[in-house]
Amino acid sequence: MTYALRKGPFKAFYSLYSRLALIFAVLILVFAGLCGALNFISAKNHQQEIIQRLNWDLAEHIAKEWRLPRGETWNDFGFNGLFDMLMIVNPSIELYMLDNNGAILSNNAPPGRVQLNKVSLAPIQAFLNKNALPIIGDNPRNPDRQEIFSATVLTDKDGVQVGYLYIVLSGDDYQRLADDVWKGHVFQSVMWTGAAILLLTLIVGLGLFFVVTRRLKGLISGIVTFDASGFSGELKLEPAVLQSPDEIGMLACTFTRMAERITTQMHQIKCQDEMRREMVANVSHDLRTPLTSMQGYLETMLRKSDQLSWQEQQTYLKVAVRQSQRVSHLAQELFELAKLECEEVKPEWEQFSVQELIQDVVQKFELTANSKKVQIGALFLKSVPFVYADIEMIERALTNLIDNALRYTPEGGKIELALSHEEGTVSVRVSDNGSGIPDEYLPTLFDRNCPLRKVREKHQGSGLGLLITKRILELHRCKIKVFSREGSGTTFTFSLPTYPSGRYV
Repeated sequence: MTYALRKGPFKAFYSLYSRLALIFAVLILVFAGLCGALNFISAKNHQQEIIQRLNWDLAEHIAKEWRLPRGETWNDFGFNGLFDMLMIVNPSIELYMLDNNGAILSNNAPPGRVQLNKVSLAPIQAFLNKNALPIIGDNPRNPDRQEIFSATVLTDKDGVQVGYLYIVLSGDDYQRLADDVWKGHVFQSVMWTGAAILLLTLIVGLGLFFVVTRRLKGLISGIVTFDASGFSGELKLEPAVLQSPDEIGMLACTFTRMAERITTQMHQIKCQDEMRREMVANVSHDLRTPLTSMQGYLETMLRKSDQLSWQEQQTYLKVAVRQSQRVSHLAQELFELAKLECEEVKPEWEQFSVQELIQDVVQKFELTANSKKVQIGALFLKSVPFVYADIEMIERALTNLIDNALRYTPEGGKIELALSHEEGTVSVRVSDNGSGIPDEYLPTLFDRNCPLRKVREKHQGSGLGLLITKRILELHRCKIKVFSREGSGTTFTFSLPTYPSGRYV
C-alpha cells in the first residue's frame, strides 16, 4: 500500500522537500500565531498600564476638588451632575461611589445597565497600596470582564472614611471601540504588512530548502541509477554535489567510495563465479576418466566373475583401487583449493627455518623417489635467516612442487632443491631434469583451463597442485616463477620474507 501511494497522486507528499516545506510552513504559522498572540497580550497589558498610570490620581483629584459643603454627607451630595459632566469630558470612564464594604451607592449608568451591587475591595486595596500595574478590578456593567480603574478613599468633614470613589477607566464605550479596532486603517495596514512578511518568509525559506534538497535529490538519483545498473556501473554524481563542503558533499564522497568498492567486489564475485564454473567443468572432466575406468572394471568383474581367474580379478581390483584413490586425491585437492580461494584459510605467521623444512619434506619423498629410481637432494647454505610465513602452507607448496617433479621426471633423473639469500628474502628453487614443458603452455600453466592438463592425463595428474601452490604463495604476498625447456627439465622458484629480527640458523 505504501509503495502504491508513493507511485500515485500522493507521491509528492513523500519527498523530503515536501515534508521539510510542510514542517517549515507549519512552524512559521505557529510561530507567527504565538508571536501575534504574545504581542497582542503584551500591547494590551502595556496599554492598560499606561492608561492606569496616567489616571492614577484621577479619583483622588476628583475627590479633592469636590469637597463636601458643611452639614452634607456623601450620600446626599449631588453626584449625578458630577458624574454626567465627567463622562462628557471623558466618555471612556465610568464612575461609582462605594461604601466601606464595596457596595455601590451611586452611579450614572442608565437603568438596568449595572449588573453588580458590590465591587470586590481586594483590587482597590492593591491599588491604594501601589502594587505593580496594571491592576484590574470588577466592571459593574459587565461581570464577566475586569478592567483597569482608579480609586481613592472618601472621607467626611471630620476625616472619617465613609467609602470609595471607584472609576472604571475603560468603560463600555471604550471597549466597544477597542473591539472594532480590526476595522481600522492602522490595524488592517499592520495585518496586511505582517501577512506580506510571512508570505515572503515562506517563499525564501522554501527556496532555500529547494536549493539544499536539490543536491540531495541529485545524490539519490545517482544512487538509484547505480542500483538499477546492478552495482556494475559507475556512480555518476554532479560536480556540485561532490564538491559541496557540507554534510551532503561528505555523504556523496562516502557513497562514491562505497560504490567503487561495491563495483570491485561485484566484479570479483563475477570472476570467482566464472572461475568456479570453469573449475567444475574441468573437475568433471578429470573425474570422468577415473570414475569411468573404475566403473568399467567393477562391472566387468560383476558380469564375468565366474569366467575370470583369481589373478585377473586381483588385477581388476588393483586398477579400480588406483582409480578410487585418484578420485579421492582429486576431491581433497578441490576442497583445499576451494578453501584457499574463498579465503577461509588465513596464514598463521610465524618464524621458522625453511632449510629444516626442506630437509623434512625431502626425507618424506625419499622412498617414493628410490622406488622410481630418481635422485632427490637439497643444496643448503651455511647460514640462512628464518623466514616469516605459515609453515604448514609452505610445506604443502613444497610437497606439491616435489610431487609434480617426481611425476614427470623419468627413471634415472634428478630433483634438486636449493636456497639463496638476498636482502629481506630467502629464495627457494625446485628443479628437475625431466621432460620439461613446451613454451606454448608456460603462460597458462597456473590457469584452471590450462591445455597441458588434457595432454598429460595419462600421468594421472589433475594439475590442481600447481594452482594450490600459487594460491598459497599469493596469500603470502609472493609470486611463483617457472623456467622450463622441453626435454631439459623444469625449475620453479619463489621467495619468502625473512623474519624481522634477522635471526639465522
